[in-house]
Amino acid sequence: MTAFAHQHTEFSWGSATWELRSVNHRYLELSFKLPDSWRLLEPKLRDALRQQLQRGKVECALRIKLRENDQELAVNHALVSQLINASRSLETQLSEHNPINVLDLLRWPGVIQATELDSETLSANLMDSFAEALAEHIRGRHREGESLSELINQRLDQISEIVATVRQRMPDIVQQQRDKLLQRIAELKVELDSNRLEQEIALIAQKADIDEELDRLNTHVEEVRRVLKKGGACGRRLDFLMQELNREANTLSSKSVVADNTQAAVELKVLIEQMREQIQNIE
Repeated sequence: MTAFAHQHTEFSWGSATWELRSVNHRYLELSFKLPDSWRLLEPKLRDALRQQLQRGKVECALRIKLRENDQELAVNHALVSQLINASRSLETQLSEHNPINVLDLLRWPGVIQATELDSETLSANLMDSFAEALAEHIRGRHREGESLSELINQRLDQISEIVATVRQRMPDIVQQQRDKLLQRIAELKVELDSNRLEQEIALIAQKADIDEELDRLNTHVEEVRRVLKKGGACGRRLDFLMQELNREANTLSSKSVVADNTQAAVELKVLIEQMREQIQNIE
């Protein structure tokens, strides 16, 4: 969601500069810094941003610089005619004739006017340049997303390696637990019924069984890869998958009967947290 775009465009009437900044946010929050005379564009800008973006705190700023040569002066002839008629109607009341001074007329408020530019043309030009700025902003988001996807896939590879290692060790771990139980029984010099002994061994194996958790970890890893490959707005989906991965890592830790599995669970949680932090940057 973090990106920046700067778009400067020259027109016949002047120039427009757009700046788009976005940072992480749970939802889409938009703010605008527009010249007072162009705040009428805000609804169109909001619609354009909402169609392209789903999450992020986005700031949109516009600076406009008009060419001075394009603002030619024009005379308000209608107002001048009214002033002349008013002046002549007062001549009969004046003690002496006072000719009308042209400069005095030009100084009158509203007589000299700056020609206004076509607002529709300016609006169209500004929206076109904004579209270019938004496209650049989205390209920046995509570039960041590709980098984040690579980092997340690296962590997923590490998670898969840890899961494979733990799964490979499980038969030996179960056998070690069985041997420990037999050794303790031998030390206590207690004779147990063979059926009872097998039941105890089966119970230990059941408590230590984490095949289901390992399978779910692999399933969630593959789902994360699929979501990343699919692209689009996937941040919320990835947030959910991180919660599921973390839940399985916690279960793996609670079922651990050896220090190696406990350490593996800790490493998984570290990797999941690293991914979760990166996913906060993904729309």
